Amino acid sequence: MLITSKDNEIIKEVRKLKEKKYRKNRFVIEGIKILKEAIVEKENIELIIVKEGTKIDIDIKKYKNIEVTEKIFNTLTDVVSPQGVLSVIRKDNNKNIDFNADYIVILDDLQDPGNMGTIIRTLDSANIKQLIVSKNTVDAYSSKVVRSTMGSIFRVNVIEVENLLDTLNELKQNKFEIITTSLKAKKSIYEVDYNKKVVVIGNEANGVNEEIENNSDYKVKIPMLGKTESLNASVAAGVMIYEYVRQKIK
Repeated sequence: MLITSKDNEIIKEVRKLKEKKYRKNRFVIEGIKILKEAIVEKENIELIIVKEGTKIDIDIKKYKNIEVTEKIFNTLTDVVSPQGVLSVIRKDNNKNIDFNADYIVILDDLQDPGNMGTIIRTLDSANIKQLIVSKNTVDAYSSKVVRSTMGSIFRVNVIEVENLLDTLNELKQNKFEIITTSLKAKKSIYEVDYNKKVVVIGNEANGVNEEIENNSDYKVKIPMLGKTESLNASVAAGVMIYEYVRQKIK
């Protein structure tokens, strides 16, 4: 079926998914490689949209699929040079925190999509299956974040919480200790045992909320030999995640 009208109901529904308020448990992925990964991961693929004339090397017949004109496709894509394939995925995240984990990362109002995507990829590489985010953190299912995760979005459960302080108190009741980074800290990140720990990564401009920092069990700093005073949020998260990995494999 070739769709030529931007007023088609399917097209209007997909276009709405550009806005967080309409996404809920559905989001868009773009490109053939990430679609292949979604198939391998047995994701719930609700719809595949193919730009007219696009050749793809996978069989999509068992999925609901439509063909659209280039003009229509361009109203749906956010990519400068699109591959001509996008898909709608339904992902019903588990909203319950896994308290059996021994390491959890929390994002406190992180704003940059690239940072979010990189952190999700890093968590995936470390086999960490969940990420807790404050309600004002950038949406993990925005197109920019999804693209930058390179498929890791399928393997990390993102849990958005209403009140981060309440969540941290609940984690403490479940025998977790809270770690925040601070330039004023005396303790290095390499002086902490990362078993049963929660690491909070703060907003790019303002860092971790002061109330959360004051409620933490450890304030640590990443040692730096050069003149740079601070690291990018995703780099800092990566350093701390891989200190956990180092301790796991030593």
